[in-house]
Amino acid sequence: MKPTKVSLIWMIALFLILEAFGLSSWLYADDDITDLVLSPREHAAPLSKESKVLALEDVLSSSSQFAPSILEAFAKVNGADGTRLAAEGAFDVNISANGFSRVSGFWDGQVINGEARQNLGILGSSVYAGYRISDGEFPIYEDINFTNTFGEAKIGALFSLLRNRDIDGNRFALRDTRLALEQAELDVLLSQVTVQRQAMIAYWAWVTAGQQQKVYSKLLDIALEREKALQIQVNEGAIAKIFLLENRQNITRRQTLLVSAKQTFKNASIRLGFYLRDVNGQMRIPGFDELPSWEDQFEVDVRAVKSTTELSSILRDRPELRRLRLGLERLRQKISLRQNDLKPRLDFNVEVSHDFGNVAEGGISRDSTDTIVGFQFSVPIGQRAAKGRLRAAKAERAAMIYRERRIQDQISTELEAIVVDISAANDLLALANVDVEQSRAMQQAEEKRFENGASDFFLLNIREETAANAEIRKMTANLQVHRAYANYAAATMNTEALGMDN
Repeated sequence: MKPTKVSLIWMIALFLILEAFGLSSWLYADDDITDLVLSPREHAAPLSKESKVLALEDVLSSSSQFAPSILEAFAKVNGADGTRLAAEGAFDVNISANGFSRVSGFWDGQVINGEARQNLGILGSSVYAGYRISDGEFPIYEDINFTNTFGEAKIGALFSLLRNRDIDGNRFALRDTRLALEQAELDVLLSQVTVQRQAMIAYWAWVTAGQQQKVYSKLLDIALEREKALQIQVNEGAIAKIFLLENRQNITRRQTLLVSAKQTFKNASIRLGFYLRDVNGQMRIPGFDELPSWEDQFEVDVRAVKSTTELSSILRDRPELRRLRLGLERLRQKISLRQNDLKPRLDFNVEVSHDFGNVAEGGISRDSTDTIVGFQFSVPIGQRAAKGRLRAAKAERAAMIYRERRIQDQISTELEAIVVDISAANDLLALANVDVEQSRAMQQAEEKRFENGASDFFLLNIREETAANAEIRKMTANLQVHRAYANYAAATMNTEALGMDN
């Protein structure tokens, strides 16, 4: 046994082991789990607190950054990306090594063998390269272990000609996880659109409730001020006490309306707080003092509404349909994989090996370049399992095709209904504006008649409450306009209006 060759063999073994550990450590160190943290916005800026008035832009900015459902969707994207990365691992280079040394007995042979193998994405092929070196004597049944003094190197390739030629489990997993990642990214878009639409509606419902509370509060203040004047007149004997009692009935009724309005506003504030969050992502319930004025915030930015014919082009870009198309592509890949299972297997292999150095114990027969070609053929019989999986995949694809048609019809119907809602909401708002102007004019006229003694207290109260109710109806109509436009922005994927482009 030659000490120098023995040392070389074990040095190679030690190198392969250290290299394997070093490679794995490098891969692990480079994959920091903190890199997986994904947020909807990089370096999101905290909400501005300089302005006391809460604007729609503040709410949309907050919800887009901190809404749990959006963050959940981003987390699922990270998970899908991790699954994709794991599928790519099937095409990583795999290094293996093995060897043995006889420490006692008649034979003293020892050998070390290392191999690197990688799957490719063409024709189900894989390539490999190996190195083997041995020393000492081996029994005849281990004759294959002999090499020359500097060992033997080999390279080879394996090709699939029938089954696994166009698709196999590894390539299917890679394509499927990439498509799943695209679907997860579309889920983020769907979550953003849904949350932003709901945030817009919640904001305008909060503003409407606050403005309505102001109307009822003003109406109550009028009755309270009138009570002071009536009390003086009753004390002076100018009017009967019944007028004071009637006014107190109005006060009670208006107090009831105000209490109900305050409850509505508090509930609207709580609902808005789900979308309005602080810099730590915690819910923040807005206060009454943050309400915008009617004149500043209640004007609707009326955009040109497309006709239903023009809206048909939007169907191609709706994320729901894009996600379904990706799902159909995933099923197409699945069907291809199941069809692949029905094919016979025919693999072709070619390998070239060559020994280096002087002829060793194995003799002159080792000192040559060997080229080996081979094949492997097999035919599955029965195939009920493969046929059943193929039938199930085709049925799933058919169901998804019908689902796509159903969702496309639903979206088309939704778009047409939204256009109708916008038109009707604008018409109702215009009528509500006219109603407010007329009611205010009647109220002012009745107040002058009352001052001149040509009217009575009963009619004056009716005019005041009619004018207040007209303002309430105008606010409700305005809310319907904002709700319709929020639905329209979401349906047409208007990311700017939804506050997703900031």
